[in-house]
Amino acid sequence: MKKLILFCSCIIVFSACNQTSQEQQHKEHAHNHSHYQADVPAHKLIFPSTTPDRIIVNLTEDSAHSFAVNWRTNQEIDTAYIEIAKETHGPDFLLNNHVKRIRATTQFIKTENTRDQEPLVHAAYHSVIATNLEPETTYVYRVGSGAKNSDTWSEWFQINTPAKDTNKAFSFIYFGDAQNDVKSMWSRVIRKSYKMMPTVDFMLHAGDLINHSESDKEWGEWFYAGSFIHATVPSVMTPGNHEYDKGSNRKNLSALWKPQFTLPENGPLEELKETCYAINYQNMKLISIDAQSFINSQNSRNAQTKWLDSVLTHNHKKWTTITMHYPIYSTKKGRDNKELREMIQPLIQKHGVDLILQGHDHTYARGYASNQGLGKTVVENAGAIYAVSVSGPKMYESQNQEWMVKRGEYTQLFQIITIENNTLNYNSYTPKGTIYDSFSLVKDKHGKKTITNNKPEIGVRHRKDFVSKK
Repeated sequence: MKKLILFCSCIIVFSACNQTSQEQQHKEHAHNHSHYQADVPAHKLIFPSTTPDRIIVNLTEDSAHSFAVNWRTNQEIDTAYIEIAKETHGPDFLLNNHVKRIRATTQFIKTENTRDQEPLVHAAYHSVIATNLEPETTYVYRVGSGAKNSDTWSEWFQINTPAKDTNKAFSFIYFGDAQNDVKSMWSRVIRKSYKMMPTVDFMLHAGDLINHSESDKEWGEWFYAGSFIHATVPSVMTPGNHEYDKGSNRKNLSALWKPQFTLPENGPLEELKETCYAINYQNMKLISIDAQSFINSQNSRNAQTKWLDSVLTHNHKKWTTITMHYPIYSTKKGRDNKELREMIQPLIQKHGVDLILQGHDHTYARGYASNQGLGKTVVENAGAIYAVSVSGPKMYESQNQEWMVKRGEYTQLFQIITIENNTLNYNSYTPKGTIYDSFSLVKDKHGKKTITNNKPEIGVRHRKDFVSKK
């Protein structure tokens, strides 16, 4: 009897010790979580919680049959899922096992932006690629921890896959640098663009989404500005110089780029995965060149140039668009990107690329290499169209140059581009919804292109007309 009592006592003591140990481990683990700190400005933009935030959909290499989703929580959520189903007229998609659940890949990230005196942030970043989807189909999805009827689930979002008929019309919105005062001044631009084209198929960001690459606050502002739009309209983005860490002389990509986005990994080098890539979207090939990496090293220049030549050689799409941050033709003398022009432009000409969408110069310009049709409404054999645009409030001055058909300063802009079979329509809008620049490009079966320059609704804007020089 005494042995039995002694045995039971040992069990009780062991259990109590084990419980104390588990509680201590939980406390130590919880210590690593980043809870809201009300004394930190913009703490709700910086710190994650158990509820998913920064939810974003990205295009994949095969956009007709898959899409990628990323989101963030605090580190209490160490296992996360996406649930996806075909859209129905009511809640019946929840019935009869129509919902497919996919476990996310989760990584714990710790960031501390000492440059801007931001606090240490512990976050869990989750990503999923939903595959085996049907073209031209609307799906609903949500992301969360997997708990039933829990607030750790997001709302249900809707998303459309591209059409099976590749010649069917599709549209995308192109943004130059958002970069500064993103919550305050860029929000109205992305929201106005969505209001004008709520059926848009995807959005393209030509680099410098934010100003300081490691700033959780600035990334939080970027996601806040787009809000639910990021979760319902797929995005693609190419990195700018401000997505590279200034402290490393722009050599290191932001530690938050790959955790926050899931982009194709079909580029030429390991370090170029998710920054240099190619996507098929209906009858368009979309290519991202990592311009900062291109400038950084000869190895990257050679690899991206050789890869681009190969991609374009084997390209069977009717339309080809390239996006990069640094312009082939800058809008002001002294802002010259010689390496890109000498190595990339010959491939643009060789392979008949249609559209090059760029940022960096914080002004607007649109034109083509041999602008012999300056002032003409209709121009044949215009070649590749180059555009430089800015969507945020940071503004520079530009200089009129031969390649330009239209330029502008001190104007926030977004561009809606629609492609249908043999026709590409391009309209550049101000945040008021006013057309600043417009053209149509028609390509015949032999690849010959005719551009029609359409009349804008307002004239050229110059910074000097609004800001007096000191």
